Amino acid sequence: MKLITVLTPDFFFPDERGTLTQIARGGYSQINAIYTKKGAVRGNRHYHRTTKEAFYIIRGSVRVTVWRDGETESAVFGDGDYFRIDEYTAHTFEYLADTYLVVLYTVPVEKEDGTKDIVSDGPEKGVNQ
Repeated sequence: MKLITVLTPDFFFPDERGTLTQIARGGYSQINAIYTKKGAVRGNRHYHRTTKEAFYIIRGSVRVTVWRDGETESAVFGDGDYFRIDEYTAHTFEYLADTYLVVLYTVPVEKEDGTKDIVSDGPEKGVNQ
């Protein structure tokens, strides 16, 4: 079973000015931009019940480890990589370089009632993001 889905941007246009990459034109309702320093860890083996997350690495490098149904998968992503993690897939990100990335959520993590769709699955229970 493939736990991390590699995605392709919807549109890529390079010219003498630089590049334009369209990573989504629909289907997402929350978007976060994140900067993380080399050596930091985020995620702490948490998962979401109702949202899929798509990640686009602008610059940097990150090792992503995921767990679901007794399976583990790990991959390293860098500049321009784009991938998705589905619901009920626990994940941890280890940053191998200073990294800028964009995260797109199919459903907002913060619910209207003030709760969050973040469930800790690891030894750092209660430590999220």
